[in-house]
Amino acid sequence: MRFSVDTKDPHAVAGHVLAIYRAGFPEGDPAFVPRVFEWAVDCFAGRYANYQAIDAPYHDLEHTMQGTVCLADLMRGWLEAGEAPVLTQPVFEKALVAMLLHDTGYLKTREDAQGTGAKYTPIHEDRSAGFAARLLTEKQYPLLFVRSVQQMIHCTSMHTDPRQLPFSSAVERRAGCALGTADLLGQMAADDYVDKLPVLFEEYEESARYNPTRGAGSTHFASPEDLLRQTPAFWERYVWPRLNRQLQGVHRFLNRPCPNGPNPYLDGVEANLNRVRRRLAESG
Repeated sequence: MRFSVDTKDPHAVAGHVLAIYRAGFPEGDPAFVPRVFEWAVDCFAGRYANYQAIDAPYHDLEHTMQGTVCLADLMRGWLEAGEAPVLTQPVFEKALVAMLLHDTGYLKTREDAQGTGAKYTPIHEDRSAGFAARLLTEKQYPLLFVRSVQQMIHCTSMHTDPRQLPFSSAVERRAGCALGTADLLGQMAADDYVDKLPVLFEEYEESARYNPTRGAGSTHFASPEDLLRQTPAFWERYVWPRLNRQLQGVHRFLNRPCPNGPNPYLDGVEANLNRVRRRLAESG
């Protein structure tokens, strides 16, 4: 699918999110969205504390922007649907911060000279939650805000069931499900997803080298071609069931018009799966 904004341009993505935020919460702080985007861009560019710029080849800033656009589109649908639990301004803000910081666990400190951030694949959610706690505490956010953001970040792990996390409310749990959904669909629906699979394989391979007893976070592929071959099964056996069960089926809020229109993200995933099948057929 073609995103509604250029995900290579964080300023364009921020404008897209701000428009949705202002439409849903006219009394909200107009400086909030650009402010937290600036924090995220600085973090990924190596302008925060003792951290280098992101060097993980797949989980770069654009990957985060893809998830952020999807999350914003999902929250717009949730707002329009008015479905309980109703999305509130504070929860929208927590979810946005969580998405912007959910892959900061791939960032390396300046003295870390070995490999890329991909070596942290098995523990990157925990590292992201810790990074978020440091940053948000420095920005004087209260502890409850920080903890909510951390729980939402953990919802992006394929090994975590949001139903088991200690959220303080049903609306925050659903926002965590929205985060997990957007992280998956934002990347898998992107036009360049299939072309980026070899880059994703590089990350898995590096993670396996640095974590020989853990592999690549319980994910093992023999080659880029093997990753390509396993992608349809990954969607059918793991992602699609997770979207509908653990993540509450909130992908329905991406239907345009909501709730019964077509879902451009699911259509984008199907187009990519068809592209994978064609390549496999061509390669024999």
